[in-house]
Order: sequence, then structure tokens, then C-alpha cells
Amino acid sequence: MSACETEHNKSMEMGNQHPSISRLQEIQKEVKSIEQQVLGFSGLSDDKNYKKLERILTKQLFEIDSVDTEGKGDIQQARKRAAQETERLLKELEQNANHPHRLEIQNIFQEAQALVKEKVVPFYSGGNCVTDEFEEGIQDVILRLTHVKTGGKVSLRKARYHTLTKICAVQEIIENCVKKQPSLPLSEDAHPSVAKINSVMCEVNRTRGTLIALLMGVNNNKETCRHLSCVLSGLMADLDALDVCGRTEIRNYRKEVVEDINQLLKYLDLEEEADTTYAFDLGQNHSILEIEKVLKRMREIKTELLQAQNPPELYLSAKTELQGLIGQLDEVSLEKNPCIREARRRAVIEVQTLITYIDLKEALEKRKLLACEEHPSHKAVWDVLGNLSEIQGEVLSFDGNRTDKNYIRLEELLTKQLLALDAVDPQGEEKCKAARKQAVKLAQNILSYLDLKSDEWEY
Repeated sequence: MSACETEHNKSMEMGNQHPSISRLQEIQKEVKSIEQQVLGFSGLSDDKNYKKLERILTKQLFEIDSVDTEGKGDIQQARKRAAQETERLLKELEQNANHPHRLEIQNIFQEAQALVKEKVVPFYSGGNCVTDEFEEGIQDVILRLTHVKTGGKVSLRKARYHTLTKICAVQEIIENCVKKQPSLPLSEDAHPSVAKINSVMCEVNRTRGTLIALLMGVNNNKETCRHLSCVLSGLMADLDALDVCGRTEIRNYRKEVVEDINQLLKYLDLEEEADTTYAFDLGQNHSILEIEKVLKRMREIKTELLQAQNPPELYLSAKTELQGLIGQLDEVSLEKNPCIREARRRAVIEVQTLITYIDLKEALEKRKLLACEEHPSHKAVWDVLGNLSEIQGEVLSFDGNRTDKNYIRLEELLTKQLLALDAVDPQGEEKCKAARKQAVKLAQNILSYLDLKSDEWEY
């Protein structure tokens, strides 16, 4: 058969495709259309969207099952492939909603909800004030959320980001409210408009409490973001309509209340903003890219130091550049994002640890040049510092997790040095006491750094 005849037969086959194959292709197209929604699903199994996606996929499975194969092998294979793809997405949806780290995020969020119910809701119902206990509790919740592993999984990144965004918004609303101690409201005798502004301000304060309850899912009145947005927009319109007769103090008072309303409206857009801007994908975030750039250079300097034939020649230039890198990290914008804050904190520790390593190496080099008598206990401390310097070099090179044999070995070595320092008797020597205290702190810092390197944190 010629090539032309083959092509002709192929096009005839496509034109006369079996109806069952055509139907299966239609179903697969429908399944494909919701694939990204399934892969990015960041909720739980009792969410409305979960039920909706599950219902669509289950319906498509029934549709696939109802396709008549007429006993034909090619149609049977096509039906099997379509069913497998649909079942894969159903499984992915279920795994997203029930992933252990997704449940961990939810458990931490529930702790935040309990804090808000106990400490914040009473505050907006006429209670005394938001306590330090609340502020410490909410900060702990935020820190733990930043440490939840996502493994780069979109659904987990979104869930963590949405949860952090809501809790940080609540923290910010409360902080702004507590810090704010204006001389206003004005006396109603000043102008008839003041009474209306006072009334709006009271309504804004009530709405602030409702917004917090809404963001945290502890709102008993079942108000929605849309309804709250309408209420705030209405209050804004009321203020715009007021005649303040050119009175500067009244205009400023109105402006302050308008700013409060705009701030609250901004918080209502958080959910939508997170999805539309892909803000949860910190791998593309400008601040994170700046931090990564600093870390890349720090690792290059570290490699040069650890592999150099004559390291002392590099100490001065390396320290100068590392101090510059600390300066660059100080300028990184945190964007009110706790994950970026944590990424910067860890990067600063990385750079500072390398500076400490150089400082100790320099001190040990200088000591070699000083041939003088010293107290035995002071010499014992310096011997430990020499050991710590060698161990720190290994810790700087370590790249693994806490189950690695090398991690356990380094941890044991550091613990031995701490025990050795504990056994040193300063015999009343103040200089020795201070040196031992410094050495203990260094050993503990190296241990903390080893933990930081091995906890598999990711933004």
C-alpha cells in the first residue's frame, strides 16, 4: 500500500471514529478541565469545594463505566485509561485533604481559633484588653506554621499560606488597635458632624471584632465577607456625605476613620488575593530570591575557606564580605510574611556562624604565636576550643537530616566538649571563668546550628 493510501485510510478512520471512543474522549476532556483545581485544592474533606470536585469526578467515573465497549479491545483499553486517570485525580483530591501536614496546619489553626475565642472575642464584647498571653500564643502559632513541611506541594503551600495570612491579619488588626491611642473622638459640641463620625467609629470598632471572628471562623452570626464589605462601604459613603465646614480637626478625625475602614476592607480581600497572585509560591518571591542570592555567595565563601591550602590569608577578606552579606539581609523586605522572616533569620544565622568560625580560627592562630605560661584550667578551655573549631568545620560541611550517622556522631562530639568544659575547674580565676562561659555558649550555638541545618525546613 502506498503512503498516500495509508494517510487516506487514517483520515477515514478519524472521520468515522467509533461513538464510544468519541464519548470517552469527551469525558476525559471534562476531567482534564478540573485537574488544576484538584491539584491545587488546599481545603479539607468537609469543604464545599471538596464535595463539588468529588461529585464531578465520581459522576465521570459512572459515565465511563456506562460506555459500551461492544467487546472491542481498543475501546476496552480506552475506557480503562479514562477510568484510571479519573481515579488518579479522585485519589489526589483525597490525599490533599487528608495529608498529615494539611491536618497539622488545621490543628495549629484550631489552636489559634481557641485563643481568639478566649482572649479576643471578649475584648470586642466590652472586656478589658488583649493580654500578653494572647500575643505570645499567637506568635508561637505563627512560628509553628512556618515550620510545617510542604515538600513543594502546591496544595500544602496554599493551605499554609492562607492560614498564615489570616492569623497574621488578626495579629496586625489587634496590634494596630492596641497601639492606637488617639486624642479623638472629638466632643460632639464641636460640630453636628462629630456625632455622626463618632457613631461611624463605634460601628467600625464593632465591625473590627466581626472581621476577626470571620477570618478565624469563629463568627456565630454567620456574617459573610461580602456582607461586611457592604457594611464598611456604606459607612464610607456616610462619611463622604458629611459636611465638615472646612474645620481641620474634624476633617482629620473623619480621615482617620476612613483610613480604618480602608484597612479593614483590605483584609477582606486576602483570600482572593492569595489565589490570584500566587503569593503562596515563595520560590518566585523577590525577597526569597534575594535571600537565596546571599546564601549562594555565603556557600561559595565557605567552600573557599574549608578547601584553602592557607586559610588565614582569606580570613580578613572573607569576614569583610560576610559582614556585607549581613547588611544585604537586613535590607530584605519581609512583606509582613512570617515565612520570609524565618528564611531571613535562618540566613543571618548561616552567615554569622561562618563569621564565628573565622573568629575562632583567628584566635587559635594568634594563640600559637604567644608562648607564655598560662593557668592549667585556662589551657584546658583553649584545648576544648581547638576541638570545637575542628567540629564546627565539619558541621559547616554537614548536609543531611537527624537520622544520619554523621549527625549523631557530631552531636555526640559536641556533647563531649560540653562535658569537658563542665569538668574544668577555674579555681577562682575570673579570666578562666569568662573563657569557659564563652566556650560553653559557642558549643551550644554549634549544636543549635547543627539542628537548624538538619530540620529540613523549607519556605
